[in-house]
Amino acid sequence: MFFSWDVKVDEINFINFTAVRCVKVFTQKPAILTEQKGRSVTMDCNIEKDERNSVSWYKQIPNAAPQYVLRYYHSNSDPYYGDGFSSSRFTSKAPSNIDYQLIISNVDVTDSAVYYCKTYDDTAKEYVSQ
Repeated sequence: MFFSWDVKVDEINFINFTAVRCVKVFTQKPAILTEQKGRSVTMDCNIEKDERNSVSWYKQIPNAAPQYVLRYYHSNSDPYYGDGFSSSRFTSKAPSNIDYQLIISNVDVTDSAVYYCKTYDDTAKEYVSQ
């Protein structure tokens, strides 16, 4: 799943898309999120079916490689963080074994990016993302 953040003076807009990769369908809602600097945002990733019980989140800014933010297992309460990302602002939840959330607290202009969620597709035998 990816989210495109379109930054305005004191706002950050989140634009969500739905796409199909291999046989797994990723969905997210709402279609557009708008939040002011300093607030919190929650991005949803529905992976359709549980095959590896985890989702990884990535952040990508224009003209740069994706950065690993975190991996979250629905059976574990603590995410595994990538370099430069910490629990003070980035966290995750799994309301169910197919629904995952990335939560960013105290959003800032530097959070403006495309965010992807990634999971494993047993049918395709590979990791898939949106």
